[in-house]
Amino acid sequence: PPEHSRSDWIGPPDRLSNLRPVVFYVSPRESALERRLREARQEAQACDQRFWARHNRAFTQEKEEFIYSRLKAKGLEMRDETGQKATLNAEEMADFYKDFLSKNFRKHMQYNRDWYKRNFTITFLMGQVAVVRALRWLRWRKRSAGD
Repeated sequence: PPEHSRSDWIGPPDRLSNLRPVVFYVSPRESALERRLREARQEAQACDQRFWARHNRAFTQEKEEFIYSRLKAKGLEMRDETGQKATLNAEEMADFYKDFLSKNFRKHMQYNRDWYKRNFTITFLMGQVAVVRALRWLRWRKRSAGD
């Protein structure tokens, strides 16, 4: 982001996780509470990035292996006679998707639990920051009105 920017910047989707990375704005007057909030947001982003990069890599690898094994069982190659990549029908792929989701159910449940915990913490910190800023603004306004 440019030096004069005063907001977060969102980048293009990551090729592995498909998540859009965020470069968080750091105020020169950032309080300790605001720093905790920013760091919690950065950690949540890093956790999501790691999880989805690993998940998507496993998904792609297992999908390719599934397609290869099904095509091999049918006596077909990975590419047809025109050089096009061979595919399976929707019903066959539905078997893969169902199996993959069943096999990874516990991982998804753990991810969801962790996601909720992290986001509850972030929401709580955001509330605290909002209250502190509102009180600061009210004190400033009261002082300005008294002048």
